[in-house]
Amino acid sequence: MEDLLQDFLVEAGDLLSGVDNKLVDLERAPGDKGLLNDIFRGFHTIKGGAGFLNATELVSLCHLTENLFDKLRNGELEITPEVMDVILFSTAAVRDMFDSLEQGVQPAPADPSLMDKLREALAGELGAGEPAAAPRPAPAPAPVVAAPAAVAVAPAAMPAAESADDGLDWNMLFESVTGTPAAPQPAVSLPATVVMPGPVVMHQSDAELASKTPEEVIKAAVGRRATDKPGATGPVGRRDTEKQRDNSIRVDTARLDQVLNLSGEIGLTKNRLNALRSDILNGRSDTETLHALDLAVSQLDLLVSDLQNAVMKTRMQPIGRLFQKYPRIARDLARNLGKDVELVLSGEETEIDKTMIEDLSDPIIHLIRNAVDHGVEETQERLANGKPEKSIVRLEARQEGDHIVILVADDGRGMNAERLRAKAVEKGLITDEEANTMDERQSYNLVFLPGFSMASQISDVSGRGVGMDVVR
Repeated sequence: MEDLLQDFLVEAGDLLSGVDNKLVDLERAPGDKGLLNDIFRGFHTIKGGAGFLNATELVSLCHLTENLFDKLRNGELEITPEVMDVILFSTAAVRDMFDSLEQGVQPAPADPSLMDKLREALAGELGAGEPAAAPRPAPAPAPVVAAPAAVAVAPAAMPAAESADDGLDWNMLFESVTGTPAAPQPAVSLPATVVMPGPVVMHQSDAELASKTPEEVIKAAVGRRATDKPGATGPVGRRDTEKQRDNSIRVDTARLDQVLNLSGEIGLTKNRLNALRSDILNGRSDTETLHALDLAVSQLDLLVSDLQNAVMKTRMQPIGRLFQKYPRIARDLARNLGKDVELVLSGEETEIDKTMIEDLSDPIIHLIRNAVDHGVEETQERLANGKPEKSIVRLEARQEGDHIVILVADDGRGMNAERLRAKAVEKGLITDEEANTMDERQSYNLVFLPGFSMASQISDVSGRGVGMDVVR
């Protein structure tokens, strides 16, 4: 059961992130049938997995939301601002329930007013000007079995979501399932530390080989391996995290195949070395044998290096998995501020270590919030300056040599060095004398000071001066 929960958390987490992005796109293109079908399938799959886990409250909420999308995609209902509000509140409630499962507790029931709004939307009775009420804080839920910490690779997939297209009634199947479900595919666990052998000597000339005794050649090869003691920190490490799902990673099967193939080649090379060692110890120490030994040792060096790189690549993840949650964040913030903002993503295929992805999550959120709140202007100001009503915030990732560059930029008015210095003096962060000696670059760096903010008043978005400090 723990394995099933772990698989569900991984897959449903990806589905929820995808649904969030598609909802942002759907708001811009409400008639897109492809988006409606994708979102419908996402909720259907989450409902199916929750049914296997007996998370009835999550099943109930997903069922109503799924039914709403079924009517929307079939043209029985239209997407109005009021319907969109209900959908967004429902998605947020699903996310809250999912977070409860991640923390090992049974999800609490959804807010009754939200369920009522969903039923009204299904009946086409959701009145204009009656936005859905945000769910109230849920009571303390009961504990459930927590998922084990594991580095899971390619978790077993939940049942397909194509209920309307594959000829099967998944709702009936889920309701009729009893007993323990079939065991999922086993997860491939990677050790917390992988220690790779050190480098070995490459090719030597025939003359150099001829000048050595067989014992010297063998001892040199064996001695190099004997000095590689286990226990040092290897290139692949795994840090402990609070959430079980953070310990999981999805790896392309092609990369796992590469690791297995390299392991097989290393085994063959090892057998070749053993055969050569036996020949030499039995008195066959001619130059041809020693040359073959050196070739085998060199081949082993190349294979070990390739294996090390292949194992390290299993930790590399496309940064798009991190980026996919930001359009919804930017959309919600812009709406709260009364701005029309679109977050444009690029470079999602850029790969980065999974640990770094986790570390970058919060700083990027602060940068996006700062761009939406402080960077782009109000709609009236943009129109007065001849700019398009819609503001653009760009989030880009690219590789430059050995570095990954992440860029957050907006098409706003930009930063004013003089205003930055004046605000820093006003807040007592620098003196007048220091402000007068600052160049433009130093003035821009003031935004990273703890407590610095250009906001005139504190709100739930900004004003406390901690966002850019976190980024730095």
